[in-house]
Amino acid sequence: MNLLLPDISNLHYKSLSQRIRVVSELWMQNEMYCPACGKAHLVKTPNNTKVADFFCDNCGEIYELKSKSGSAARKILDGAYFSALERITSKTNPNLFILCYCERDVIDLTLVPKYFFTPDVLQRRNTLSQSARRAGYIGSVILYDRIPAQGKIAVVEAQNELDKALVMDKYKRAEGLRVDNLTDRGWLMDVLTCINRLQKEDFSIGDMYEFTTELEEKHPQNHNVQAKIRQQLQLLRDRRFIDFLGNGKYRKL
Repeated sequence: MNLLLPDISNLHYKSLSQRIRVVSELWMQNEMYCPACGKAHLVKTPNNTKVADFFCDNCGEIYELKSKSGSAARKILDGAYFSALERITSKTNPNLFILCYCERDVIDLTLVPKYFFTPDVLQRRNTLSQSARRAGYIGSVILYDRIPAQGKIAVVEAQNELDKALVMDKYKRAEGLRVDNLTDRGWLMDVLTCINRLQKEDFSIGDMYEFTTELEEKHPQNHNVQAKIRQQLQLLRDRRFIDFLGNGKYRKL
């Protein structure tokens, strides 16, 4: 994999964002394989295609690309809020590639599988004023730090390409967390995030109950949060992301 973005200095584009979009899409077309099936190259969707930037003509998976100068940090700019919300809650929600660059160097490339997105990950921006060029526009940002670590699959990390087989294995394993129902997905992602925040490999049900108030605030419609926590722990155990040790004790896998 060549970790240098194409040189398009001889081509004329009106804006920096347009140049970045062109070079990052060219790089993806030339260098990136399908993490789902291993097909050597992804196919660029026709211009102005909603939702997706690339697809795999072997397995049918679709992908969106976001490019960012520097690191992914906490937030990533997204498009119009209501369109983005409709996208992440639809059955055709794409997987997301986040490409971080410095000048022409590809620094990081991270894949976020589509089933790690919930409405809670998307933040609405303020409406643009009437004096703005795009008056009334409501943008959005992806709250990247709210996505569990299991949903951030590194393809390139600190200018080092990770082994393709390892990337595909992580993608396949992450599929174990796939939940189509949005409410159930939100609960699973929230409990998984709480587990990730525990600074130890072995933990107890009591440790998880420490998050009760926080989860009650996020899910006010649920009046038995501790039972819901136990349910999600059982689901994560069944899907081999944690192990049950007995007597209310668990271990991260």
